[in-house]
Amino acid sequence: MMVRSCSGRLTADRLHRLEAVLSHLPPDHDGVRLRDVEGLAPFLAASGDIGGCAASVLGETCRPVRAILFDKTAATNWALGWHQDRTIAVKERVPVDGFETWSVKSGMLHVEPPFTLLSRMVTLRVHIDPVPASNAPLLIAPGSHKLGRIPEEDVKDVVRHCGTVACLAEPGDVWLYATPVLHASDAAIALMHRRVLQVDFAAGELPCGLEWLGV
Repeated sequence: MMVRSCSGRLTADRLHRLEAVLSHLPPDHDGVRLRDVEGLAPFLAASGDIGGCAASVLGETCRPVRAILFDKTAATNWALGWHQDRTIAVKERVPVDGFETWSVKSGMLHVEPPFTLLSRMVTLRVHIDPVPASNAPLLIAPGSHKLGRIPEEDVKDVVRHCGTVACLAEPGDVWLYATPVLHASDAAIALMHRRVLQVDFAAGELPCGLEWLGV
């Protein structure tokens, strides 16, 4: 799975509509986990502006399984070290082999699934604001998703070996990447909004009675 830009997916009109859908969410939060946001589903459907990008990789049966709205401002200008996303959101706890380390984030139940499941997912980042080098673009270590679950003590060496790509963007641009790829983000130099809608997509059901929480 490559890291690629799906630039141009959202026209100015559609981007303004997406902004309106998200406008009621609380400001000055580094990350707001989204669930049942009115008006968002058409964007995320496989035939929608955002979901269509995921469907081009995973097929028409893919679905959004988690969404977070990030915003870096002067009040929430954080930095994030190199890491892999390793959890999924599910409806309820069911004991299943290979699904471990349960947690609750913003009232939503999460669990670490087998890496093979993560390797079949993609993550989309929809940029609402411009993201030049000074506005904390996402940093990606290309190819790191092919190495499985990477121990913390090996992360620096893996990043050094894979190199780094900065995902610069204009408003409306969409970046797609393999969900478990190593990624990071510096604090912004230019203190302005950096709103990004991040959505994980997957195809297929979970095993043994586990169910995706969904968006």
